[in-house]
Amino acid sequence: MGSVAVESSPPTAVKKPFEEENEGKEDEESPIEEVRLTVPTTDDPTQYLWTFRMWVLGLISCVLLSFLNQFFSYRTSPLVITQITVQVATLPIGRFMAAVLPTTKFSLKLPGCKSRKFSLNPGPFNMKEHVLITIFANAGSAFGNGSAYAVGIVNIIKVFYFRNISFIAAWLLIITTQVLGYGWAGLLRKYVVEPSHMWWPSTLVQISLFRALHAKEDDDDEDPNSDNKKRMSRPKFFVIVLACSFCYYLFPGYLFQTLQSISWICWAFPKSVTAHQLGSGFSGLGIGAFSLDWATTASFLFSPLISPFFAIVNVFLGYFMIMYMVIPISYWGLNVYNAKNFPIYSNDLFTGDGQLYDITKIVDNKFEIDYGEYAKQGRVNLSTFFALTYGFGFATIASTITHVGLFYGKEIYQRYKASTEGKVDVHTRLMRKYKDIPSWWFYVLLTITLMISLALTIFMKDQIQMPFWGLIFAAFIAFSFTLPISIITATTNQTPGLNIITEYAMGLIYPGKPIANVCFKTYGYMSMTQAISFLSDFKLGHYMKIPPRSMFLVQFLGTIIAGTVNLSVAWYLLNNIEDMCHPDPKSNSPWTCPYDHVFFDASVIWGLVGPRRIFGPLGNYGALNWFFLGGFVGPIIVWLCHKAFPKVPENVVEEVQLYPLGGP
Repeated sequence: MGSVAVESSPPTAVKKPFEEENEGKEDEESPIEEVRLTVPTTDDPTQYLWTFRMWVLGLISCVLLSFLNQFFSYRTSPLVITQITVQVATLPIGRFMAAVLPTTKFSLKLPGCKSRKFSLNPGPFNMKEHVLITIFANAGSAFGNGSAYAVGIVNIIKVFYFRNISFIAAWLLIITTQVLGYGWAGLLRKYVVEPSHMWWPSTLVQISLFRALHAKEDDDDEDPNSDNKKRMSRPKFFVIVLACSFCYYLFPGYLFQTLQSISWICWAFPKSVTAHQLGSGFSGLGIGAFSLDWATTASFLFSPLISPFFAIVNVFLGYFMIMYMVIPISYWGLNVYNAKNFPIYSNDLFTGDGQLYDITKIVDNKFEIDYGEYAKQGRVNLSTFFALTYGFGFATIASTITHVGLFYGKEIYQRYKASTEGKVDVHTRLMRKYKDIPSWWFYVLLTITLMISLALTIFMKDQIQMPFWGLIFAAFIAFSFTLPISIITATTNQTPGLNIITEYAMGLIYPGKPIANVCFKTYGYMSMTQAISFLSDFKLGHYMKIPPRSMFLVQFLGTIIAGTVNLSVAWYLLNNIEDMCHPDPKSNSPWTCPYDHVFFDASVIWGLVGPRRIFGPLGNYGALNWFFLGGFVGPIIVWLCHKAFPKVPENVVEEVQLYPLGGP
């Protein structure tokens, strides 16, 4: 399968792209203007898909992205390499392989099968191969998340709680959480992929890039003196930029790490604690600090080059309001929650007098909370920034729901209603020429994954703590939210998350067990997220006319390979790097694990201690629950202002609310 090319169509001659004729039987064009302007209405069914090039580049890209994203996730400035990098990088490589590989064809006959022709190089490197390679690689970046979410559970068990989990239990946990949502996602394709009104805006960016990369260079034969003759080709430009970027990264990454964050305030007042609180880009507010390292700039909010300008402005305004106004006033002005007893910026947990909270002392031999020791150390305290971050997170969840309902509710309902009328556009009609995936594939996948997950919760409960009813409850929550949130994503490009809701619910129902909480959150949150990513990639394949069975195979294999590589890299690093995630501050070690520190703190807050002892009547931060109400009411005020002043363009109001409170 991976050593030779399989012809996707019997004819060997390259035909012209097949164009559908408008016979008036169904809607010809998509009802969405952006789709009409971006997605081609042609298809060439003779293009080869399962080629040697696709398998080699797809497998290498998947493994490479899985390795790099997992490796860099432990560093102070995490680096996430997305599928767009692979999308650009594999084009010149694919064309090079098409130019040098032999074109010899030979026959192969398997028992019970017809003789098929194979070739390592069936023809030019085409766009459909390129799309499959990119989707393969997307699994390597965990559908844009960097690495498999469940790896965080393994990390906190081994290097924060100092307990053990077997490799097989960890592998089953990672694979099942990544694959579980695929089962019901496949059954929902009829509702959120095929209908033309479910247009998935994020896919149009990739399609535009694919078309730009595969567009023929303008040779301008009519005017040999044209300046176009002097223009550099896209592949050559990419190689030059790639080489320069690689060479430059050696300086901020290894040779001169000060370039990662330059703070003139810290340089001017090197012995002042307040100056470091204000100016440090890593441990303070970062006022006046700037970076000459692209990895640092794009480490948490991803690349600003692919974000809309209004989103960048909105994030900046939210950042300015929170970091330069709310946090300083809360810390120095109001001393909220005894803020001055703790660092202004920290994701650690503290005792009431500002000392680091010794979590290991309040964990008993059963890996549960020891209430006696907890009473001795006292309540868990958070830094001002960390506490308010949770508050803003509560507000963001509530405001997202209200905002989508007010500004997009009517549009979502109309498009969903239109999608159920049975009308199809040219893209759906073209896709009907390919064999669809039988429903029983998804039923079998869902059943097998669910049975393995249940076996994990029953026979390895001592390692993951979560009972079988927790798995069923988490799967029910994820399944219930997949369709409505898929519709929201497909029409508005906004994807409300379930992470805080799931850990809050499990913390109330099943407190005192940290790993059970994060496992519940992962099954409830990630299975839905993976399902939506699966559907998004299917829509990309739908627009690019990729046979559904080829899409499914590439996504499934890519997910299994990526999860295995993620765990293998994590397992090696956790067992071989000294003081992993807990380096000596004087060593300047990059292995600080920022994501895992937050993941660990969440397991303590929501699982071990429980929300009743943090955000409830037994904790210090009950007032933060009012942020739910504030977030719910905020978009209503903006919506009423929009109705009161209708002359203000609607898109201005919507864009301001796209990322509530400055963050998605």
